[in-house]
Amino acid sequence: MNFILHTIRFLVTAFACALLFFSSAYPAAAIGSTKSNPSEGEVNLNKIQQKTDETIQAPPTTLREVQERSQGGLNEVQGAADANKMKNPENSQKATSFIDEVKETLKDITQ
Repeated sequence: MNFILHTIRFLVTAFACALLFFSSAYPAAAIGSTKSNPSEGEVNLNKIQQKTDETIQAPPTTLREVQERSQGGLNEVQGAADANKMKNPENSQKATSFIDEVKETLKDITQ
């Protein structure tokens, strides 16, 4: 009887450890995500690095210079890079707010 109890205890412990291991490793697997091209973001990063190198070698900029550079995009450094990927009112017309989602869920539950 004692041998069976130790065996069951060992199996439950091993199962719990395996469950913890696989549940923590699952998000890292990124199953179902779209594959990306590793060289896709390189061009924008090279431009940013080039601007950084130029800024380091130049004297400090004035507020007016910074404002002029930032007029062409989101900010001085990023420019207009990936502006089309950001959420804004034009591409978020069909989006629902969190409050609307909660109200809809509560309405579904109470019906």
